[in-house]
Amino acid sequence: MTWTAPAVDRGDFPSGDDERTSLAAFLDFHRSTLLSKCSGLTGEQLASKPVPSTSLSLLGLVRHLAENERWWFRRRFDQDEAVADLYCSDEHPDGDFDFADAADAEADFATYAREVDLARRTAAGRSLDEEFPGRGGTLTLRWVYLHMFEEYARHNGHADLLREAIDGTTGE
Repeated sequence: MTWTAPAVDRGDFPSGDDERTSLAAFLDFHRSTLLSKCSGLTGEQLASKPVPSTSLSLLGLVRHLAENERWWFRRRFDQDEAVADLYCSDEHPDGDFDFADAADAEADFATYAREVDLARRTAAGRSLDEEFPGRGGTLTLRWVYLHMFEEYARHNGHADLLREAIDGTTGE
């Protein structure tokens, strides 16, 4: 039987709450948006590169965002040096995109879900003002949330175009 990406209910657009709740809710909304763009597609469709001018695929985006969740929440913010890259290396800095394989789609989605869960756990109960060393200065957990919004917003736009090129599906 061919694996297909599961259906995702994004829920309603987040409403205003306190800052911490809002940041978490908006990031979860972006995460669900990515998965909804993949919903119902087979591994082959997810790994396809339907836009000739780019090497992007939906599966590559899932892998890339798993890498980002891992990197920013656990490796950088939590400063866990034991957390290694998932798909990328010095030799293959774009391994998340370049080596996306249809046969691994289900496992890659499970990895993404695990990294999102671990990112949530890492941030739970920690101050948005908690600092860690960053490029050229000090960053905070708040900065990580904002950076992740930027990362997801850009790549969810890519996902919109890729999904429409694969099967014509459009939507929010």
